[in-house]
Amino acid sequence: MITVKNLHKTYPGALEPSLSGLSFSFPKGRIAGLLGPNGAGKTTTISILCGLVRADSGDAQIFDLHQDAHHREAIKKMIGIVPQQIALFPQLSALENLTYFGNLYGLKGKPLRTKIEDYLQRFGLEKNGKKEVYKFSGGMKRRTNIIAALLHDPQLLILDEPTAGVDVQSRNMILQFLREYNQQQGVSILYTSHLLEEAQSLCEEVAIIDQGRLVMQGQPLQLIQQHPECRNLEEVFLHHTGLAVRD
Repeated sequence: MITVKNLHKTYPGALEPSLSGLSFSFPKGRIAGLLGPNGAGKTTTISILCGLVRADSGDAQIFDLHQDAHHREAIKKMIGIVPQQIALFPQLSALENLTYFGNLYGLKGKPLRTKIEDYLQRFGLEKNGKKEVYKFSGGMKRRTNIIAALLHDPQLLILDEPTAGVDVQSRNMILQFLREYNQQQGVSILYTSHLLEEAQSLCEEVAIIDQGRLVMQGQPLQLIQQHPECRNLEEVFLHHTGLAVRD
């Protein structure tokens, strides 16, 4: 699914590098978690994988394609991205937003309308399709944001904090959908979150990073078993990343 090797990235004017030789890999077909405290390098890593940011050095691959000028367009067609910030036009309706994003991927006509209607129903938004997005609750915006990344049937779905700021019902719906989407469609999923309980429940494998480096990687249950003093993934995470507050 994903391989990153010795990634380095320092932003202009930054005092510290965002990535300092980060390396990890996840196999195809998994729900994998990329976890770390604020400033660990998660968003930079995702941005490099998506082709939005260029690494200073190192290599990033998606399905054996190197993220470079030769493969950037091919990779874009293979991935769906759900950013942390809502990426919708607030003055447009959900239906208008999704039609627009579908068109960007070359989808048109009845097949696109059918797909949008199906996803609106699946995410409990069928009665609000013609409502402007700025009138939506946080959970409704999040669900619409996810649909926009699914319309072109990506092989890899990348989600950055997909349940941030949503209510319990929306969170449950999103997580259940991701499990079913992975199992039924075989789509690989890369997921980031600060909710470690959620990651423990959802992810088959996680990589914990800090200060731009890999701290540890493995299946959540195995990582917990390797630390008898820890009762859950959150305690393992704190054991390795410390208790100091991050900005």
